[in-house]
Amino acid sequence: MKITALVEDTSKNELKSEHGLSLYIESEQGRILFDTSQSELFSENAEKLGIDLSVVDFAVISHGHYDHGGGLKKFLQINKSAPVYISENAFGEFYNGEKYIGLDKSLKDSKRLVFISEDTRITDGAGLFVSSSLSSDNFCAFGLSAENGGKKQPDTFEHEIYLQLESDGKKVLLSGCSHKGIINILNRFKPDVFIGGFHLLKLEDERALEATAKALSAFDTEFYTCHCTGEKQYNYLKEKIKSLNYLSTAQSIVI
Repeated sequence: MKITALVEDTSKNELKSEHGLSLYIESEQGRILFDTSQSELFSENAEKLGIDLSVVDFAVISHGHYDHGGGLKKFLQINKSAPVYISENAFGEFYNGEKYIGLDKSLKDSKRLVFISEDTRITDGAGLFVSSSLSSDNFCAFGLSAENGGKKQPDTFEHEIYLQLESDGKKVLLSGCSHKGIINILNRFKPDVFIGGFHLLKLEDERALEATAKALSAFDTEFYTCHCTGEKQYNYLKEKIKSLNYLSTAQSIVI
C-alpha cells in the first residue's frame, strides 16, 4: 500500500500547500482518494506528481468541513464514475466562530454521493465507520459549532467517518481530523498504522499534551500525523513517541 499526501498544511518541496488534507491511496482495495482539501489544489498537485485522479475507484470525504471537502466539485468533474462515500450528516451548518466552514450544499443532490449512516463494508479489506460507533468522552470542539434550528451548539461531529484498510495483515486507519478524540478512535479500532490529524492545534496546556503523549504511547501503533495536529504540538509529542511521524504535501509512505 502506498499513500501520498496531495495536500497538507506544509510542504517540503516546490508543490503548494494549504490548510486542509487530501490523500491518494494505492492499495489492494483499489485506488482511493481520501478528502479533497479546500480547493482545486489537490488536483493540481496530483497532476504534477503524475497521479491520474480520473481512474480513482472510490473517494471518501471524512467530514463536512470545507478543508476536507472543498475540492469535491473538482473531483466530480475529473472522475466520471467513482462513488464518493460521505456521512449522511455531512451537509450540516458548521461554523468556526462566525465563519461558515461547511460544504457546498449544491453538491448534496449529486447521484455520485453514497451517504453513510452506519458502519459499511466497501470491499474485502476496506470499510467505513461512523463516528456514532465511538465514545463521546474526552473530546473537545475547540470552538467549532453546528447550527440546528437557528441555534448554534458545540459540534458533536456525527458527520465524521473513518476509513479502515488492510495491508499485509496490518490494519490501516485513516482519519481526517479525529474530532471525536484521537484516543477514543484508537481505543475503538486499535490500528497497526494510523494516518491523519490529531486535532490538537489549539491545545496549549502542556499537562494535557503530556497526558495525550502518554496515552498515545500505550498503543502499539505507527503514527503518520498531519494537518490539524499543529507544528508545536507535533514537536512536543515527537520527543516522547518514537513511532510518531509527519506526512507533508507530496510525501509518500509505503506500508
